[in-house]
Amino acid sequence: MTKRDIIIIPDPVLREVCEPVAKVDDSVRALADDMLETMYEAPGIGLAASQIGILQRLFVLDVAKEDEPKNPIVFINPKIVWSSEETSVYQEGCLSIPEYYEDVERPARVKVQFQNREGSEQELDADGLLATCIQHELDHLNGKLFIDYLSKLKRDRVMKKFVKQAKQSVKG
Repeated sequence: MTKRDIIIIPDPVLREVCEPVAKVDDSVRALADDMLETMYEAPGIGLAASQIGILQRLFVLDVAKEDEPKNPIVFINPKIVWSSEETSVYQEGCLSIPEYYEDVERPARVKVQFQNREGSEQELDADGLLATCIQHELDHLNGKLFIDYLSKLKRDRVMKKFVKQAKQSVKG
């Protein structure tokens, strides 16, 4: 397993739509393992392939609490097939937007279809933090970020801060 570098906004790759994974094989499983290692080390609870520059429809997550055993889930070619009208609000953050958190309202429950790391078709009913995390990571695969749910003023302020940081690191 290899820890990968996480891409930070304003990198345009984060706005790309990811391609479906054609075949679940050892290379895809190795990528999932690298992503889990990267996510745990960050530390985070979810990571999409696009966040490490791989434009494939794959994300990993683990919403287990610190005192619980790890419970990683690999989602390959995920799609939400149902979402509740009821919503919930969670304070979201993102490894590609470090140290920035805002409340985001999303459907409270979702049903997601995906392939697991063996390539088997799965369906999962999710609520709470798991539902929020699935929607957040699936957004990444579609080139969308959680800041897109914020007001234009807040979104512009965040982007301006990270554009400035990116320019400084280039000069650096």
